Amino acid sequence: MRILFQNCGHILYRIWFYILVSFPIFLFFPLLLLTSISERTYPQFFWLARNIWANTILYGMLCVPNIKYEQKMERGRSYMLVANHTSMLDIMMMLKVSKNPFVFVGKKELVKIPVFGFFYKRVCIMVDREDSSSRTAVYRRAQKRLKKGVSICIFPEGGVPEEEILLDRFKDGAFKMAINQKIPIVPIVFLDNKKRFPFTFFSGGPGISRVKILAFAETHKIDDGQITILNNSIRGAIYKELLGEKNTNDT
Repeated sequence: MRILFQNCGHILYRIWFYILVSFPIFLFFPLLLLTSISERTYPQFFWLARNIWANTILYGMLCVPNIKYEQKMERGRSYMLVANHTSMLDIMMMLKVSKNPFVFVGKKELVKIPVFGFFYKRVCIMVDREDSSSRTAVYRRAQKRLKKGVSICIFPEGGVPEEEILLDRFKDGAFKMAINQKIPIVPIVFLDNKKRFPFTFFSGGPGISRVKILAFAETHKIDDGQITILNNSIRGAIYKELLGEKNTNDT
């Protein structure tokens, strides 16, 4: 009986999440539509997404953000944001991390999500990981946005890893783009999103959701021959934080 009540609670928690995702979109649909018309109005769209949509979901789920910065982003400067990917909350939490407008680079399959997918298609850079021409188009679109002062966000694992994997290998795309555009890389560690709202259905729950922004990696003195070194360095820094948290919880 106890397990039955727990499972019912998890089901209601999931349903509530999707209600919170959808409600602000329906409520502010005209404004969201208007601000997603062109790249010139994207900063206004980003403000709505960050301050209304993300806040509604995070606080409505009682997943209270606790963000600590080793280094803060400068206003008006472009960055490459990279983080571990463990939960659907990662999107909302990433919006809370950066006041600087940024664009997600993500898989095209997310377009299929009702309501959310409509705006995802309009404002994000979609990639078909099995199509090399799609990846080339991503670089062109990202470069265009960077030139306008917008940052880029990529989850370099390329997806959500299996439950037992603490941090999957990073793909090179984010690091290659950062080197080519000479923009700093911002390593971000989501410490609690997996506990709060994991992809495992009958699990998760409210609580503090900690995020740590590590010291940035500058790329202006790095060339393409050092992509692997940069990749391993950033992944290693994030992995160290996750492993330290895991070891703390295990003791």
